Amino acid sequence: MILDELAVPIVLAPLAGGPTTPELAAAVSNAGGLGFLAAGYLSDAALGEQIARARALTSASLGVNLFVPGSPAAAAAAVADYAATLAATAREAGAELGEPRFDDDQWAAKLALLTTDPLPVVSFTFGCPERAVIDTVHAAGSEAWVTVSTPADALVAAAAGSDVLVLQGNEAGGHRSSFTDDPADDAAGGYGLLSLIQLVRNRTALPLIAAGGITTGAGVAAVLAAGATAAQLGTAFMRCPEAGTSAVQRNAVATATPTAMTRAFTGRLARGIRNAFMAEHDRDAPAAYPEVHYLTGPLRAAGRAAGNPDLVNLWAGQTHELTRELPAGQLVRILTEEARTALAALQAKFF
Repeated sequence: MILDELAVPIVLAPLAGGPTTPELAAAVSNAGGLGFLAAGYLSDAALGEQIARARALTSASLGVNLFVPGSPAAAAAAVADYAATLAATAREAGAELGEPRFDDDQWAAKLALLTTDPLPVVSFTFGCPERAVIDTVHAAGSEAWVTVSTPADALVAAAAGSDVLVLQGNEAGGHRSSFTDDPADDAAGGYGLLSLIQLVRNRTALPLIAAGGITTGAGVAAVLAAGATAAQLGTAFMRCPEAGTSAVQRNAVATATPTAMTRAFTGRLARGIRNAFMAEHDRDAPAAYPEVHYLTGPLRAAGRAAGNPDLVNLWAGQTHELTRELPAGQLVRILTEEARTALAALQAKFF
């Protein structure tokens, strides 16, 4: 198992949409962790190019994350109504709204690429693939990891043949990886990472990767003590020079502005740094991903180009203010030493 081969228990979260680069993934792997590439929003050809670049930068293991496709939104009228509410904001920004549409993010083509020329790990987000898909990944020689946000989803993934469960606490930045993105569940708030680790560990012996709100070595130590095999960090790496994070998001991540959950930008529940767009439009946003993602895409691009943080989906975990602007390899080494120090202090004090 790949986790047994890692020198340090740190996994780079796949940050789709720009922050993840081959350089960032390779740097984490070269430092002894596991770097991930994010296939989301890329064509299969672009993904192939990123894999080739990452392989040229490291001989260590790498992983790729895929979005499990959902279904077209049933509420087309709700998406049209939402577009009408965004019209004034788009005019003020000098941008056109995009055309809402459904696609499966080139699911079949990316699977074919990864089974023809496999990497050690393929992880899945936004749902659990069918057993036949996981069997195909295994047959190609890759491990299959499934990202879950509830104990119930963890059991589904385990039954489907997942080798590792990536537990996403509600502290995590970006989209929720719930198998059913049901607005009726929004008010419940989801599971905090520590609760999720304990509940899932009680139900399965599969290796667990803990994700959500981990930005320091003490956080890494905490999830290891709770029963995780490794920690997955995303926001912590967004200010690294190897990351493709936009300037407006880099600046926002370095602040202490609180985060909140929203559907305003993509139609799927996600955590980001609070801004004016979220405050104005969240209550009107329908559950319609990726339709809303495509609708707001040009508006968000205009915000990034103008350096306007109030128009951009500033995905970040709850502890984003603790991030550091360091090269990724150096950050991995610092996190590792901090974790060792925290665990040693705990051992000395109580055991």
